[in-house]
Amino acid sequence: MDQVEAVFREERGRLLAALARRFGDLDLAEEVTSEAIEAALVRWPVDGVPPNPGGWLMTTARRKAVDRLRRDQVYAAKLAVLQVDMDRAAPQATGGELPDERLQLFFTCAHPALAAEDRGALTLRCLAGLTTPEVARAFLVPTATMAKRIVRAKQKIRDARIPFRVPDPHELPERLPGVLQVVYSVFTEGYAASSGPYLQRLDLAEEAIRLARILHRLLPAEREVTGLLALMLLVHARRDARTGPDGSLVLLEDQDRDRWDHELIAEGRGLVVTALTGGAGPYAVQAAIAALHDEAADFAKTDWAQIVELYDVLLELDPSPVVALNRAAAIAMRDGAEAGLALLDELADEPRLRDYHPFALARADLLHRLGRLPEATAAYESALRLAGSEPERAHARDRLASMEQT
Repeated sequence: MDQVEAVFREERGRLLAALARRFGDLDLAEEVTSEAIEAALVRWPVDGVPPNPGGWLMTTARRKAVDRLRRDQVYAAKLAVLQVDMDRAAPQATGGELPDERLQLFFTCAHPALAAEDRGALTLRCLAGLTTPEVARAFLVPTATMAKRIVRAKQKIRDARIPFRVPDPHELPERLPGVLQVVYSVFTEGYAASSGPYLQRLDLAEEAIRLARILHRLLPAEREVTGLLALMLLVHARRDARTGPDGSLVLLEDQDRDRWDHELIAEGRGLVVTALTGGAGPYAVQAAIAALHDEAADFAKTDWAQIVELYDVLLELDPSPVVALNRAAAIAMRDGAEAGLALLDELADEPRLRDYHPFALARADLLHRLGRLPEATAAYESALRLAGSEPERAHARDRLASMEQT
């Protein structure tokens, strides 16, 4: 069964992208993809995994799509119109065409006709395979709100007849920021899973890195593509040290740095230099921060002064509450817990942080350091309530238990 699940993880995105491009309808593509996987769950345990599992799934899904269209001639006629539009809009295949149909669909889902908040939601749901609640947590919104966004985006693609194709070269620069945001959201879910028994979803993190490498090969002169790839490599390099043998969360200050992937760190550091040359965007600055963490021989030798300076730059480029939270945590390390807590208190009424687990945990830790134990206990209880994965919940429970012993 593990082998079957691995095939599904690998093939689902490819299958959905190819079917969406072929039939021009995401709902149909999702339905027949799910039906093909359900058929495989019945057949493969009996017959064994076929030599070409992706081909088996594609053939099965196509047959189910054709059957669906035969049963609904009105729907088929509508899709035929969409397909004609797609064929007219699609450029002739060239040697420069994007080499992965999933990436083609990333660009389609990042089409400027879609609302910015809908682009990432739709792509994460359809291509990265995240559930609607997982996508909702990635964007810090309720599940019901996210479900409406995804439906709205699909409806817009149908109504506006947005083609499933690779953008023309001159379109790529303006379409790129949306794609980068989506790729990074996939990585973020892989770095810290929004739910489930494990802290990390390494398959998602590695998928995001793979897609970023493709983008970097296609657009080597785009500094933010380079910056995003560098950021993900430098953070992913710590993956083996972030959990203990039992899957428990290991904080940065407690990690065994010998277990970090130093080849990834070296690659990421080289990319950071390129990304910062001639100006810096948000991803390049975040990559520089990650590089400073990775370069420190141990936690005590971290250059917090330079990290705070970089967060000052990042806050100007991206004045978001999450950046402000991370800056406050860095200032707490440089100037003391009191200074950091004062900044966190200024963010307490920020709606996007109200139900954000890292905010509650950071505040609890600073209150604990200051000896304000009743307030720290309440904050740890909030962190426990807001934690997504089981390792995060276990960490909050351990903090609460330590409070009871003091």
